[in-house]
Amino acid sequence: MNRAEKAALQLQSVAVLRMLKETRTYDELAELTGLPAGDLNRYVNGHVLPGAERAHDVVDGVGRDALATELRARVEFDDGGYVDNSGVVFDQSFLDLVAPVAANALDFERPDVVLTAATDGITLGAAMASYFDARVAYAKKSKETAVEEFIESRQRLASGIELTYYLPRRALSGGENVLIVDDLIRSGETQELLLDITTQADADVAGVFTLIAVGEEGIDRARELTDAPVGALTTFDAE
Repeated sequence: MNRAEKAALQLQSVAVLRMLKETRTYDELAELTGLPAGDLNRYVNGHVLPGAERAHDVVDGVGRDALATELRARVEFDDGGYVDNSGVVFDQSFLDLVAPVAANALDFERPDVVLTAATDGITLGAAMASYFDARVAYAKKSKETAVEEFIESRQRLASGIELTYYLPRRALSGGENVLIVDDLIRSGETQELLLDITTQADADVAGVFTLIAVGEEGIDRARELTDAPVGALTTFDAE
């Protein structure tokens, strides 16, 4: 870990601790993290940064569980099983905390490009791209008028509806590492199309990450299609 990476990790751990402190006393935060309350006070108030080992433990351990709990509290399901995750995808500061936690927990290879699907995946894609200092690209269900060449992927769903995504061909280059992200995975069709777009571009898959998995079907489907790490921040039972 170089000096810049260490500093970034330390600042990310402080951001996680500040989020946790919003709903906890220092004694409760100490019990959760295993760190002394006095040290936590100094970290949260910006008087000193945690060491690299402590910062890693906060981001990789406590951070993932805490963010998953916070995410679950923000997600709502209606009677039809549809997911309202607007309380997550509209909160860029929360997504900025997710990026380092996901990267540390799932050990993705550093990507050149973060690829997602419009529209709800864009804010997460931007957070992940910022963390990795990578480009962000997003596929759409329609072609942009001024773009001449596209990578196109389509499949017919069980319902009979045909799902198609288009990505401007210049958005990906052969040999680049691509991290595929989305806000939610249920059956895995969208992720399969994004993986196919990556393959058509002769790029390499660095990983597949989603905030929310509804059931295991989509995660299992993605794992069948790539040897790269695949994971979700939290999983809800499919109904």
